[in-house]
Amino acid sequence: MGLFSFIKTVGEKVFTTKAAATPEAETHQIKADELLQYAKNLGLNYDVLRITLRGDDVLLEGTVARQSDAEKIVLAMGNVEGVDTVDNQMTVSELAPESTFHTVLKGETLSKISKMYYEDATKYNSIFEANKPMLKDVDKIYPGQMLRIPTL
Repeated sequence: MGLFSFIKTVGEKVFTTKAAATPEAETHQIKADELLQYAKNLGLNYDVLRITLRGDDVLLEGTVARQSDAEKIVLAMGNVEGVDTVDNQMTVSELAPESTFHTVLKGETLSKISKMYYEDATKYNSIFEANKPMLKDVDKIYPGQMLRIPTL
């Protein structure tokens, strides 16, 4: 899938103060461990997942069964406050077309985004379902958040 840019000043607050209070050499490993725990807590599907940090950039390696699994992991990691880019080098077992990605703008709703991509505002639930478990409520999206827009 490649390299994805995110807005590092917005997103889920995953990194603890523990990472900030440790020597820089250890900080990257602590943050990588926190990201892996976050993926586990979300219940994201993967066979093997290795996360490496280089500054504010995340490298993902490992294997997943489906393209949608890889995309969800990329978005979960990228929509974390403090993450600038995600380089997805995961291997997908069952290849499928990649989803489109959309960065939420101020004032947008899932219905507006659905209208933009599907020409039908009532198909917003397809976007909501494609972004679970990161999204828990159709009304809880925020500017700067990146979403998967699946092909229908």
